[in-house]
Amino acid sequence: MFGSDTLEALAIPDGTHVKERDLVTDGDVLVGGQSVVELGVRGGSVLAGERVTFGGDIEADGDCRLDMWCEVNGNVLVGSDAYLGERVHITGQLIVSGDLDIGDDVDIERGFEANGWIVIRNPMPTIVFLFVYLSHLLHIGEEEAAEEVAAEAFDDRDAEPATIPRGSRVSDDAWRVSTPASIGDDCRLHGNIRAAEIEVGRNTEVFGSLRSKGPIRIGNGTVVHGDVTTRGGDVTIESGVHVRGDISCDRCELSEIADVDGTIRAREGIRFEEPPNRAVETGADGGSSQTPPDREVDGDGEDGAGSDDGDDGSESERAVSPAVVPIGDGALPKPESGSNATLKTAAEVYPGADRIAAVVPLGENDIEWDALDDRRSNGSGADDVAAIIADAEVDPGPDRR
Repeated sequence: MFGSDTLEALAIPDGTHVKERDLVTDGDVLVGGQSVVELGVRGGSVLAGERVTFGGDIEADGDCRLDMWCEVNGNVLVGSDAYLGERVHITGQLIVSGDLDIGDDVDIERGFEANGWIVIRNPMPTIVFLFVYLSHLLHIGEEEAAEEVAAEAFDDRDAEPATIPRGSRVSDDAWRVSTPASIGDDCRLHGNIRAAEIEVGRNTEVFGSLRSKGPIRIGNGTVVHGDVTTRGGDVTIESGVHVRGDISCDRCELSEIADVDGTIRAREGIRFEEPPNRAVETGADGGSSQTPPDREVDGDGEDGAGSDDGDDGSESERAVSPAVVPIGDGALPKPESGSNATLKTAAEVYPGADRIAAVVPLGENDIEWDALDDRRSNGSGADDVAAIIADAEVDPGPDRR
């Protein structure tokens, strides 16, 4: 697995962050042979193939296996067991909570500590040991034990592992792989990403550009602080994406609510996609009245679904009461109790009238005035409102002429 076979793709699981030059993930970290990781690694179990170089510390909550000729420019802290192949070089200190299985000519500059057994030999490669162990269990008839070991080794994982293919180079400046790259949701990465194909999940932030030979897909809410370029593929930008650079591709599928700060160069055109969560207008019966985004609309604005010319009562269902009506046609609701119970409608006050003026002088008004709550004045003590108005018209006051 780590000797000559190439891992299939660069896979960064959900929630992976690059913090102060350390690659931090909740799951395991698998690194193919002859790769250069110029970052520290913090995760579950850390497994590296031959001639892998790490530019920082390794902190493994589980096991740590470094194959032959690996170099670590820092400390190695292991929460379980450690396996070091021949000629491994560690510039810092090695601290192991469990057992230590170590090969020949291993150089640990600042010494090591192990709480369990220390065995100096050439440890068997992990995948070879696993197959030998499973073969032995099946040979002696322990099928249930073999199933438990296989389930624990392959299936029982709390989080997806981070895999770096063989011959890759990962640094704070660039992630260079020759395979497809998949980045999960809620990640935060530093560096330009170079891969055969690139897929970025949702709500991820990439401080760098994306460049590939094939298609590139960017999920909802992701921010790319750089250009998005593909030589011979399409670029798909979903809703809420913010690209702080240019886009260059064959065909670009761009959401209507995505932001692109730079220039879009699409040799085969640009297609705008409506966001899937756009509010859909509903009719009176609760059904959708919006034309689906992918439906073709003819020149008259109709999709040819057929119109209903029959009298099925739908027109009456859509009837809306007018906002303004003549006074003679309107009626005020009569309260069940209270001082407003004596209010009358205009038709009751003026029976038989064809048209009623909206404003009637007080002297010509036949409606008996009755204030609410037995208060018949504005506080001056006068009980006759008509007298108050007449006095005001005769004596306008010193401030009025």
